[in-house]
Amino acid sequence: MLIVAFLFRETRMMSTKGVLGSPKPAKRVKLTSVEPTRDELLEERKKLPIFPAKGKLLQNVQQVSTAIIIGETGCGKTTQIPQFLYKAGMHRNHTIAITQPRRVAAISIAERVSKEMGTELGQTVGYCVRFEDVSCQATKIRFMTDGMLLRESTLDPLLKRYSFVILDEAHERTVHTDVLFGVVKGAQKRRRAKGLPQLKILVMSATMDVDQFSQYFDCAPVFYLEGRQYPIQVKYSVQSQSDYLFSALVAVMQIHQEAPLGQDILVFLTGQEEIESAVHTLRDIVKDVTKQYAPMIVCPMYAALPTGQQMRIFQPTPGGVRKVIVATNIAETSVTIPNIKFVVDTGMVKAKIFNPNSGLDMLKVCWVSKSQAWQRTGRAGREAPGTCYRLYTEEEFEQFSTNTIPEIQRCNLSSVILQLLALGISDIVHFDFMDKPRPEAILAALDQLVLLGAVEKQEKVQLTLLGRQLAAFPLDPRLSRVLLGAKEFDCLEEMLTVVSLLSVESVFHTPYNKRDTAHAARQKFISSEGDHLTLLNVYRAYKGVKGDKQWCQENFINARNMQTASQIRKQLREICVHLQLPFKSCGQNTGVIRKCLCHGFFTNAAELQHEGVYKTVASKKTVVIHPSSSLFMRKPGCVIYNELVQTSKCYMRNLSVVDPQWLYEAAPTYFKRKKTAN
Repeated sequence: MLIVAFLFRETRMMSTKGVLGSPKPAKRVKLTSVEPTRDELLEERKKLPIFPAKGKLLQNVQQVSTAIIIGETGCGKTTQIPQFLYKAGMHRNHTIAITQPRRVAAISIAERVSKEMGTELGQTVGYCVRFEDVSCQATKIRFMTDGMLLRESTLDPLLKRYSFVILDEAHERTVHTDVLFGVVKGAQKRRRAKGLPQLKILVMSATMDVDQFSQYFDCAPVFYLEGRQYPIQVKYSVQSQSDYLFSALVAVMQIHQEAPLGQDILVFLTGQEEIESAVHTLRDIVKDVTKQYAPMIVCPMYAALPTGQQMRIFQPTPGGVRKVIVATNIAETSVTIPNIKFVVDTGMVKAKIFNPNSGLDMLKVCWVSKSQAWQRTGRAGREAPGTCYRLYTEEEFEQFSTNTIPEIQRCNLSSVILQLLALGISDIVHFDFMDKPRPEAILAALDQLVLLGAVEKQEKVQLTLLGRQLAAFPLDPRLSRVLLGAKEFDCLEEMLTVVSLLSVESVFHTPYNKRDTAHAARQKFISSEGDHLTLLNVYRAYKGVKGDKQWCQENFINARNMQTASQIRKQLREICVHLQLPFKSCGQNTGVIRKCLCHGFFTNAAELQHEGVYKTVASKKTVVIHPSSSLFMRKPGCVIYNELVQTSKCYMRNLSVVDPQWLYEAAPTYFKRKKTAN
C-alpha cells in the first residue's frame, strides 16, 4: 500500500477541564491477567481527586433532595460516591441504585467496588443487568443498567427499596435514561406527598447541559468535582476527507513514523467490518515493510469480539513496539485503555435512526456531535499529555450539533410506550420527558402496538391482555409477540432459541485474515430458509457438543455470546413458565417458525421486484441482502428482516424466506390498509 503524507493544521491546546470540553467519565474494565490486591486498590483510591472532597460532598448532598454532580474524567465519582453514602449511613439501611447506560460498565464497576470494600460480589455490592441479577436482599449498593431500573419501576412505581437513585453518565441520553428521568422524578414527588421516606436523586456526568438538567430537576444545585487535568493538542485535517477509513490508516502510519515508540494510538471507527479491515491492512503494511517501520501490535475492539481478544488491549505494550487499538465508540466511555498518547478520530459513528413517516428503523453512519468529539479527544489525556488528530476540518467540526440528539428523539418508541403503559401512564404525550419525542413518532409507535395487538385506542390508550404479556418480556415488542405467537404454532422451544440468539451480538466470528476458512466452516449450519434457521442450527450443534469451547474455536463461533444466549434463553423460559405458555417443539417442521416470525415482523418485509432489486413493503425503499446473510447469493421472492443497516447501501440483516400469504394472515388489517394506500 502506498503511504502518503497526511497534513493537519489548526493546532490548539485543550485541557480536560470544562463542561463541554471535558471528556466523558470512563468506566475502568480491568481485563489484564494480573489482578490488583485490595491494598493496592485502596492506595489507588486515596489518590483519586474526589477523596479529599468527601466531607464537603456528603454535607452538600445531605442538605438537598436532588443534586447535579459534574465530575471531571478520572475523579472517581462513579466508584466512590456510593461508598461514601453507604459508609456515612446516609442510605438509611435501604439500597443505593446506580444506573449505567451499558451493561459492561455496570458489571465492571460493581466488581471494582466490591473488591475495594472487601465484600463478595452479589452481597453488599451487586449488579443487575438484562438477564443477569447478581444481587440479593442484603445488597445495599446495586449497579444497574437504566433499563433494568425502569423495568423494576413497573412493579414498584415508588421505588420503595431505594433511598438513593444515582443516574450516572446522564449525558448519554439513552432512551431508557430519558424515561427513567421522568419515572424517578415522579416517584420522588409521590413519596414526598405520601409522607414516605425521602428518595434522593443524584445526576452525574462529566459533560452535559447543566442548565437544562438543573431546570428539569426543579432547579437542583450543581456541584463540581475537579479531576486530573492533562493538556491535549488538537489537530484538524487540512481538507475534507472523502474516505475516512483510508485517512485513518494514513494518519496512524504518519504518527508511527514520527512519534517515539511506547506511545500508543487509539483509532475510532464505526463498526466491526471497518475495524477488521483496518486491523488487517495495518498488520500487512508493517509486515511487508519491516525495515522501514518499527514493530506494531494492532488490536481490534468492538462489543462482539471474543473476550480473549478484548483482553489484548489492556496488556502492557512491550518495549520497542507501538500498540494501535482500533475501536468503536465503546472506547469513548465503557473502557479505559492505558498508555494512550494519540487519538485518531474519524468523526463518524453508527447511530440508530427511526423515520416514523416511512416506518424504517435503521443503523446509519453519521457525524458525531461536538460533545462526542471532545469525549474521544479526552481519551488521549487520561494519564499524560496527548494529541488528537481529527480527520475533518475545523469548519466541518463547527457544523456538528453541539450535543448528541437524545435517542428518544430518533428511535422507534414502541418499547418505551409499552413500558409507560405498563406503569399505568396512559397520557404519553404529556409525560414529563426532558426532551419530548416528536408527536408523529409517538403515533407511529402506538400504531405498531395496535397492529401487534398490544394496545387498544378507545377513550384513552390502554394495554390489552396481550400487551401486558408483551410487557413481561425485556425485549423489543416484536420479539415478544413472536414468543407469544409460538403457542399457536407449537414451536415455543425453537422460538426461545431464535429470540435468545437475536438478543446478543453476532455469534459468528469472522477474522479478517481467515474469512474463507470461517465461511467454509459456517456452511454446515447454513439453512436455505434464512438466517433465523441458520442460528437455530448453530445452537443445536452447540448444545450437541455441550458448549465445548474448542468446538467453538474450530467453527469460528463466539463462545461468550453463545453462553450469554443460553442464559437469556433460560431467563425467557422462566417468564414463559410464569405466563403458562405451552412448551412444544415443531421438530423438523421449520416452516411454522418462519410463519411465527411473520406475526412480529410483518412490517419488516421486502419483495423482489422484476428488475431484480428488493423494495420494502412498508415504504417501497430499495434494500439489499447483507453479505453476512445466508441468503446473500440467493434471490427469494419475499423476505422478512430484523433490521436495516445504512452504509453505502441499505442492507437487510437477519432474514428469513416467507410466503406473502403468511404476512397477510399475520396482519390482514395492515396489508389491507397498505393496498388501499397504494
